[in-house]
Amino acid sequence: MSLYDDIGGAAAVTVAVTVFYTRVTDDPELAPWFGGVDIERLKAHQRAFLTAALGGPDLFTGRTMEAAHAGLGITIEAFDRVLEHLAYTLFDLGLGYDQVTAIIDGLRPIGDEVVESSTAPR
Repeated sequence: MSLYDDIGGAAAVTVAVTVFYTRVTDDPELAPWFGGVDIERLKAHQRAFLTAALGGPDLFTGRTMEAAHAGLGITIEAFDRVLEHLAYTLFDLGLGYDQVTAIIDGLRPIGDEVVESSTAPR
């Protein structure tokens, strides 16, 4: 059984993504990266990505991480802050420390494809 199944499958991922994007868009340090973004479309991509990352069906058909984030000027600080919000979201949904740590550690290398700047957005 996968972590995806352990946490409740698609229903849990949907809740996680909703809570996660509420957190990041309400965060004054991250909000500038989400201005003018179609959040519902972004949530759909995130649900597919998170499903695959948790060992569920691989439904992700979007652009590569590098292509999707190119030109956004995402900093390592912002990337880490996003991971922090994801961790707290997963804790709030009842995942244990070892599970959350495994997920965050698994996602950390994606920073190499997402982070491109040492300055925050305008």
